[in-house]
Amino acid sequence: MLSVFILTFCALIALGFGAAAARSDFNRLIIPNIYSVYIAAAFIPAFLAVLILAPDASMFYSWKSHLLGGLIVFAITYALFYFNLIGGGDSKLLSVFALWAGLGGLLPLIFFMALIGGFLGVATLALAKWKPVTTPKKDSWLDKAQSGSQEVPYGIAIFGGAIISFWQNGYINPQSLVSLAQSAGS
Repeated sequence: MLSVFILTFCALIALGFGAAAARSDFNRLIIPNIYSVYIAAAFIPAFLAVLILAPDASMFYSWKSHLLGGLIVFAITYALFYFNLIGGGDSKLLSVFALWAGLGGLLPLIFFMALIGGFLGVATLALAKWKPVTTPKKDSWLDKAQSGSQEVPYGIAIFGGAIISFWQNGYINPQSLVSLAQSAGS
């Protein structure tokens, strides 16, 4: 039962900082690095709790899978950042959520992130054309989009993909958490 508590607590901390990153990206098009640090740090006790307290549970992949997932995504997103295609905060945020996802969980994370990101891209173009908000907060995504900037607050898309990934990996899925509790109790 302790493994369920630690995993749930750490997953909620990670998602809470993901929400803060999405909000910051919406308000200022900036994702503070400290949010990514906290999300990565929350992974460690969650992974170790399940590994030690419920070794028969299949909640996480191997540590190598999680580490490789984070590193591969970081390498790709760093290259995208280098060519000025995404922001540095986006790169770090997606990389730490890829750490949580592991190689086996990258597909839902990236698929749903891309889906939400596509919607945000279309919304950005629509805001530039129609300017529906009369007095947007200065320097916010709404303000910049209505001024013609094509910057997209991808932190929102990354956070949306992370929520779905966490659900599918079982970190916040009640059925999976019950199975984890039963695995830890046996």
